[in-house]
Amino acid sequence: MSAQEVVTLEDRRNSLLNRREVKALFRGAAGKLKRVEAAEKIAAQLNVDKKQVIPVNLTCETGMTDVHATFYVYDDEEATKQLPRFRLLRTLPKEERKKILEEEKAAKLKIKQEAAASKGGGAARGAKK
Repeated sequence: MSAQEVVTLEDRRNSLLNRREVKALFRGAAGKLKRVEAAEKIAAQLNVDKKQVIPVNLTCETGMTDVHATFYVYDDEEATKQLPRFRLLRTLPKEERKKILEEEKAAKLKIKQEAAASKGGGAARGAKK
């Protein structure tokens, strides 16, 4: 990927939520920039760990090649837990995200089956006497 210019438009400290809210402009990056790559560039620019940088949104305007982006930069990785789950999941690689979702689905199914078994099986409910 070619070197793209990154311009920091705004860098605001949100002391209530213990994070920095950074707005940046990626020049000529429309259609070429992924969320993870953008977060890595901002992390490198701000000298922080890339796990602390969460991309909130990347938007392009019609006919423009610039990408406007908003990032949350947390003081530590533990503070990212306050975000909605989907924001954290979409920063993961596709295979890892799929694995986590399948594990959760299997756990829910197991709980559902155990609950049905403990009720005594619902199959006999509709049977005639």
